Amino acid sequence: MNTFISIVVPVYNRPEEIRELLESLERQDFNDPYEVVIVEDGSSESSEEIVRRFQDKLHISYYYKENSGPGDSRNFGMQKAKGNYYIILDSDCILPKQYLTEVDKELKREFVHCFGGPDAADASFTDVQKAINYVMTSFFTTGGIRGGQKAVGKFQPRSFNMGISKEAFEKAGGFGRIHPGEDPDLTFRIWKAGFETRLFPKAFVYHKRRIDWNKFYIQVNKFGMVRPILNKWHPGTARPTYWFPTLFMIGLCFSLLLAIVGIVLPLWLYSFYFLVLFLDALFKNRNVKVAFLAIFAALTQFTGYGIGFLKSTFLLNFNNKEPEELFPKLFFKRK
Repeated sequence: MNTFISIVVPVYNRPEEIRELLESLERQDFNDPYEVVIVEDGSSESSEEIVRRFQDKLHISYYYKENSGPGDSRNFGMQKAKGNYYIILDSDCILPKQYLTEVDKELKREFVHCFGGPDAADASFTDVQKAINYVMTSFFTTGGIRGGQKAVGKFQPRSFNMGISKEAFEKAGGFGRIHPGEDPDLTFRIWKAGFETRLFPKAFVYHKRRIDWNKFYIQVNKFGMVRPILNKWHPGTARPTYWFPTLFMIGLCFSLLLAIVGIVLPLWLYSFYFLVLFLDALFKNRNVKVAFLAIFAALTQFTGYGIGFLKSTFLLNFNNKEPEELFPKLFFKRK
């Protein structure tokens, strides 16, 4: 299949992120033509002037629409795009110069209608960004599927770095209104439409994540709340491993209580886990501070996700309301 790539990027009040992303696109070593579609999702801080600076350097188009969320904005961008293969990126991503070349190599080697790429931390990131990136990509926290590891079972692309053919997009119906969780929801519908997904291990991006600890907790808490909704919508995709953060934190609390009465073995097992996490983060980042912050990031991740998952599971199973009624903040309205 001859592919013409359209890169689609939704943006909301982050013009400087778009500038960094477009600068990285300008440095690509890819020689074939491609286009860039920027979709402004109802921002009060416009990126239009930033985009205009790149019009002589990139085949780029800019659209403004009312705010309706990143999923709907990606759909809008793909409908406007001229390509037959779309690459979806978040605005806080920076691409290494070989990114498009690696995507092209993989598509020519073994074409697939949907792919996902890994998530990496650039040397310029802050220590907090590196720690959060570590726990979001590590085998010891998320199974490593964002960090380039082979997934257990079918690979589920994430929309910060995701490719989808026009054919698969049209048959699967595009992104839904839920957020977060719109990317696995789309992936499951892509599978139901008869298409495969695959990891492109060398097509990684530097995912900047301009985030603090409170925002990180809120984000992973929403991830936890979304997963039982996806399990309800797509029953065959539920996995026992989704309970891991909840059970991990419950076990840690019991271990601390047992230690008070002199039973310390469970707490020693947790200590060993955190030691392994620390050493792995130290090895990957070569930074002691980042390794310590990674432990705090993991506790934040497990606590936020675990509470969100438990709350959502309980409400969905003991309440007759639909998910959108129970969790209105997880859904955008169509404009």
